[in-house]
This record gives sequence, C-alpha cells and structure tokens, in this order.
Amino acid sequence: MSYENSIRVLVVDDEDAQLQLLAEMVAALGFAVETASDGQEAMEAQAKSPADVIVTDLMMPRMDGFGLLRGLQAGGDTTPTIVLTGFGNIEKAISIVHDLKAFWFLEKPVQPNILRVLLERAATQKRLIDETSLLQRQLSFQGVLGDLVGGSPVMRQVYSLISQVAPTSASVLITGESGTGKELVARAVHRISTRAGGPFIAINCAALPESLIESELFGHEKGAFTGAVERHAGCFEQAHNGTVFLDEIGDMPIGTQAKLLRVLEEGNVRRLGGKTELAVQVRVIAATNRAPEQAIIEKHLREDLYYRLNVFHIALPPLRDRKEDIPAICDALLMNLNRKHDCRVGGLHPEVLARFQNSSWPGNVRQLRNVLERCVIVAGEGLILSRHLPQEAHLGNMAAISRPAAGVESEDSIQFRVGPKMQQLEEAYIVLVLKHTKNNRTRAAEILGVSLRTLHNRLKDVARRTKTVSAC
Repeated sequence: MSYENSIRVLVVDDEDAQLQLLAEMVAALGFAVETASDGQEAMEAQAKSPADVIVTDLMMPRMDGFGLLRGLQAGGDTTPTIVLTGFGNIEKAISIVHDLKAFWFLEKPVQPNILRVLLERAATQKRLIDETSLLQRQLSFQGVLGDLVGGSPVMRQVYSLISQVAPTSASVLITGESGTGKELVARAVHRISTRAGGPFIAINCAALPESLIESELFGHEKGAFTGAVERHAGCFEQAHNGTVFLDEIGDMPIGTQAKLLRVLEEGNVRRLGGKTELAVQVRVIAATNRAPEQAIIEKHLREDLYYRLNVFHIALPPLRDRKEDIPAICDALLMNLNRKHDCRVGGLHPEVLARFQNSSWPGNVRQLRNVLERCVIVAGEGLILSRHLPQEAHLGNMAAISRPAAGVESEDSIQFRVGPKMQQLEEAYIVLVLKHTKNNRTRAAEILGVSLRTLHNRLKDVARRTKTVSAC
C-alpha cells in the first residue's frame, strides 16, 4: 500500500459535478476518497469513520463550510481541513484559516499539483496530531503500572502496595474476583523487583488435572510414570532466580498443597521419581478468587499454606467499584486491540461509554476486554456505536444483578434483601447464568469470567452443601 493510499480524504461540495470532479482528482492523485454533499453529511461521516483530511467548499445549503468548521471545532475534531474559495474571497479565506483553524485555503479552479502538496502536508500534520494525542493519553495514565490501568483511589492504593513489596523477597497473596487482573499485579511485582532479569513462570492450578499438576510444579525424571519419556524441569526449576505465579491456589489438590508448603519452607524441590533435591531461589506469588478464610473452612486451602503465602496481601477491587477507571481502561485496551486486529477504532461513542459505566461487569476487566475486542472487529474503524455491541452483553441491565434480592426473580436478574451471605448470592447468580444459557456450562463460564473447571468446582460445592442441608 502506498503512502497516499493510506490517507483518507473527505471531499465536501453541494454541486454534484464539482463534487465528482474533485473526487476523481483526489483519487487520481492516489488518495482514498469519500464524499459528502454538505456540512451536515460531512459531520455524520466524521462521527462514523474519521477521515485524515477534509476538503470542503464554503457555500452550501443546510450546513455550509463555516458551520462544518465550527462543528468540528466544538467537537474537538482536529482533522486538517482545506477550504475551497472562489476568486475575490481571499481575505475571507485567510480569516477562516485564522479564526476557525482551517489548515489552508485553495482558490478555484483547483490545480492538481497544488492540491497534492496541500493534502500531503495536511496528512503529515494529522499524523503529528495523532502521535501527540497518543503521547498525552499515555502521560495521562499516571495511574499505570505495567499493564495495570486506573487512577482511582483504590487502584492507587494497589500501586502503592506493589511498590512496597516488590523490592523484597516476601511471598505475596493476591485476592480478587476472576477477571480483575491478578496476574497483571503479579507481573508488575516481578517487573520492578530485583528478580526482574529472571524468568516469570505462571501456572493456573485450576486448569491442570490432578494427575499432572505435581509434574508441572516439581518436574519429573524419565520413567517416573507412564508417558514420562524424558526428564522434565518443573516450574520451580524453570523460575530459578525469578518468580513463580500460582493462580487459583485454592483449586490446587490438598495433597499437592502439602508438598508445595515443604518446598516453600525448605527452598528445595525434588522431581517426581528423583532421588536428590535441587536448591531453588524462587519468589512465590499466589492468587485466588475465593475468600481464603472460607476456602480454609471448606477444606479447599490448607491453613498453614495460607499463612506461608499470605506474608503480604494485595486485594484487587472489582471493576464495579472503580467505574471511574473505565474510560482509561478502554483507551488502553483499544490501543492494543487496534494493533492486534489491524483496525482503526478511535474510541467509544458517548452513549456506549455511558452504558459501560452503568454496567456492573460481573466478569470485570476480562469481560470488558472481550466485549471491546468483539466491537473492534465489528466496527473496524471510527467510533464504537451501540449497534456494534454484542446483544448478549446486556450492558446497562447488569446493575439489577449487583443489587440482588432473595425471592424476587426475573429471567435475567435477581433481587436480594439484606441478609443472605455472599456464598448464597454467588450460588444464586451461578444458577441464574446457567438458566440464561440453557445449562450451557462453557458459555456460563465465559459470562461468569471463570474457567470451566472453576465452575464445575463451584457446582460440586453447591451440590454438596445442598445434600448436607437435606440430610440435616
């Protein structure tokens, strides 16, 4: 793709013949061209898919060139605009350039060679404006640490805790709902620690079957079990002089937790089937989306392991408790998603942003990212509009779930009066989501923002408690 073909020019004129002539001229110069018949149509086109340069006539019905420039200025649109003017209106054109911040003016009839120079210079200015805007947005993310974004008081407290613990060798326990960014916190701790030059090895304890988790953690020797055709170094060996991140520690089998505790206390690891122990220098960061105290009561987490890991505790807030961070989070996510999918989405329509901020986001930042990724792919460029949102997202309606209430239920919401315990609320919401997905557990896990294994474990807990209550 040539330099010119990557530049999109919006030509605005109410005379069909003149509009066609200008469009053909711009296209012949190698630029991508779009057209509008007056200022109002141009404003609507800019809202949907902003051009890089605008070329507009002054005198038009409905909304003339003056109205177009004022509208762009009022909306904060900095797209360079070249104004076409007739003979004898040079003073007026200069005034427009000065007062309404037009890029330049061009006298009719338009000369192709002059138009090309102006278009190229205007496009260069547009790139500089975009780069400056990007830099300003990055600088405005003063609430940023690694990939964590947000300047709310609760997030600033999280950044402070990370900065305090990172230089030490203390174990860290991160708690928070699924999708809040616990691994991002772990990576931030590693990145600014003295171990930053070493490896960061992450393992999801809920994603591995019980028969494999010990091999992944501690490694194995050749022939240690059926299928062990060669020696394998476990996570602790791989992370020597670095950091091991154990996600969903509450889903690790109890027997494996006992072996993990010994490794943490002694600093040595023995491969499965091995006869000797290896000394490892590893910092351990663990995370769980369960309340640790409740997990201990329910025998999902060993109390001694909890105290060994919980030397330093960082609690991550759910997205619904820091909604003021949503605009900044969306900006950061859009930059990454545009790069990933080669799109040119410039932001969210105010109506969409309002819906985002009025939603409870049970899946937290992970759910927000998934919704945005779908929107970026559908929109491709311009602003994300309401029609780009997935229908199943129920944005703006999820607030009903965040104010739950026992006994009053509709198809997509529950209401609770003050009284039920958090465990009961969680169980009721899981049942609601399963009902909504017609018992499709994979889809339910996506909505809940948890792994399929975690959902299965929650359902087992519900069934076991129900059975216990019935027996009583």
